[in-house]
Amino acid sequence: MVRVKICGLTRAQDAAVAVAAGADALGFILWPGSKRFLAAQAVRAILAELPPLVTSVGVFVNQSVEEVAALRAASGVQVVQLAGDEPPEHVAALAPGVIKVFRSAPENPLLWPAQAWLADGAAPGQYGGTGHSAGDAVVAALAPTGRLILAGGLTPATVAERVQRWRPYAVDVASGVETAPGIKDHELIRQFIAAAKQA
Repeated sequence: MVRVKICGLTRAQDAAVAVAAGADALGFILWPGSKRFLAAQAVRAILAELPPLVTSVGVFVNQSVEEVAALRAASGVQVVQLAGDEPPEHVAALAPGVIKVFRSAPENPLLWPAQAWLADGAAPGQYGGTGHSAGDAVVAALAPTGRLILAGGLTPATVAERVQRWRPYAVDVASGVETAPGIKDHELIRQFIAAAKQA
């Protein structure tokens, strides 16, 4: 069964609804350039209210290895998602527990020694949460890893078809379950997780 990550969370009540609905992972944006940015201590406070066995993910964009490591420790997130143009060396330095994001097809994704590889939609000057679908070329390039995470433009109405087509390890949604950046619609969260898991 496909795993589901609800990303760009900023409120404890949204995180609680996601967990109750069956989310496998929760994503928090620790990059100040995002509309969904949340400070490390605020992330830690939300995580303190959650049950165990739910993976917490911190999302970073073109931040130094030292900054990512410090924010990982301060926030308490378990997994690091590198959503910028980070080189393989950054992935290696922060492993284990790294997801590397791609918006265009890499020649060899395994050069980035991550634990999973995420295909996201491309929008000029933006890093994630754009609502743009991941292109088939990048998805096809990452699928052979066996650890494809599919993101970009997914909604409760589209996720089942994408899961059936690509059979990813996991799917990741932010804007597709929101009423505004960082503000989740609880019914859309429930619908999205149900549609993904039943696909």
